Amino acid sequence: MTARLVYLSPVDWHSFAQRPHKFVQWWHGATGGQVLWVNPYPARLPRWSDLARLRQAPTAVGEAIPAWLQVLPVPPWPIEPLPGAGPLLRALWRPVLKRIDHFAQEGTALVVGKPSRMALGIAQSRSFACKTYDAMDDFPAFHQGQAQRVMARVERQIMSHVDNVITSSSALAAKFRPLHAGVVEILNGLDPAVIPDGLLAARTGDPVVLGYVGTIRDWFDWPLVLQIARSAPKVHIRLIGPLDHPCPEPLPDNVQCLPACSHTVAIQHMVTFSAGLIPFQVNRLTRAVDPIKYYEYAALGLPVLSTAFGEMEKRSAEDGVFHIAQGSDPLPALQAALSWRTNASAIRRFRQDHSWATRFASAGFLDGRLAQQAPVLPERIRRPHAQQAGEVVTQVQK
Repeated sequence: MTARLVYLSPVDWHSFAQRPHKFVQWWHGATGGQVLWVNPYPARLPRWSDLARLRQAPTAVGEAIPAWLQVLPVPPWPIEPLPGAGPLLRALWRPVLKRIDHFAQEGTALVVGKPSRMALGIAQSRSFACKTYDAMDDFPAFHQGQAQRVMARVERQIMSHVDNVITSSSALAAKFRPLHAGVVEILNGLDPAVIPDGLLAARTGDPVVLGYVGTIRDWFDWPLVLQIARSAPKVHIRLIGPLDHPCPEPLPDNVQCLPACSHTVAIQHMVTFSAGLIPFQVNRLTRAVDPIKYYEYAALGLPVLSTAFGEMEKRSAEDGVFHIAQGSDPLPALQAALSWRTNASAIRRFRQDHSWATRFASAGFLDGRLAQQAPVLPERIRRPHAQQAGEVVTQVQK
């Protein structure tokens, strides 16, 4: 059992609670160990849209910092994809690496939550009791051009320096199995502690409310939302979360956008929904996604109206899941969802079966089963060509 954990996170600690937050909370609860949470830094060059995001007032929606966890920021220089950026980045990272070295003791575990040059260097040059890559997204798909190529190569090279790879979807597991022998699929889940026992969505009253909670980015299917709004003008559509990708046209009167909020307030919104909405485009990025909001909607007894992306595509036969698609009449699925009912026993069982604790405990983190799966990699992965390694593999010196 490891005493400490270094977690190179893909998200800021003060962001909306996600898989990384739940993993370190579960790990501490199971081991009593201390955690050093390393916040991410930009892995792409800046865009004009970033200026608008910087002008937005920050919203405190994240977790408080518990006594057993330290949060370590990394200088946010967005130059990682540039050729020759390695020396400057290593100089910027020196205080961060010293802090990691000071924290890490014998028996400390490392989890890489996002591929980056810094993560690769740490996995290469430092000893840990166990090194794991937790792939919660198809990270290269978030980027384009040079940033995408660099991240894809770094991700593949990380495979040769970790003992295990855990993935949040079956598509990610299929992606990594040819590259690593220790791939374990751990789907996303929910935290029953944030959903009080017996709390259920009312699903009564007028008007009918289709609700979405989460970030609205470029994978959000605005044309589908507009199609639903115009097909059912008496239905209210409530979208709650950061608006990084606004609707390209004026919103109908029955569509409302609300700002980001804390997880507790988000649950309070959800209990007012008639159905949960997940209107994502179907593309490379969403093909690797298992949306956490699905589990929280279902744990409140809500039917789920979703496009057939990622893991949601595999849930067409699951009770309470109704597929919708751009260009098709949404009314039959909407009517079926609003007519659907469940019961308290089924909801209680769903919460238990899909809890984060159940997910992570079943993977063998604490009994050694993960660490026993040593990587067996093709030669082309173990020893990348010098042309690639020259610009991407930047060994981090202590």
